[in-house]
Amino acid sequence: MRAASGALDFVAGVSRNERGWREVTGPWADMGTELGERATLVQFSSAFCAPCRATRRVLAEVAGLVPGVAHVEIDAEAHLDLVRRLEIVRTPTVLVLDAAGRVVRRAAGRPRKADVIAALGEALGGV
Repeated sequence: MRAASGALDFVAGVSRNERGWREVTGPWADMGTELGERATLVQFSSAFCAPCRATRRVLAEVAGLVPGVAHVEIDAEAHLDLVRRLEIVRTPTVLVLDAAGRVVRRAAGRPRKADVIAALGEALGGV
């Protein structure tokens, strides 16, 4: 997974409302997507993408291992505006967001579990 840079560094905002609940702003807010408390693994997929199914399994497994980490899968074909904005050019593409919603890593293609864990460590501040 490579480090994110440029315009893609910040794609979402997470803040606390008057009740202290987390509120999501930015592109995820319109989709009703819940970000993880500590980090989020965002996967862009398409209907006939075989590597997307394997990616889904790897990301779900890793998210299940770490409290406060969510796995969110987005149908690229149904969200073309977001795909263009984030410069997603193939599926699967994975974005690793930190707790503030910043992209810390991104990768296209099927990721290895070890690479996802390493990128997640960076998002959690461990690397």
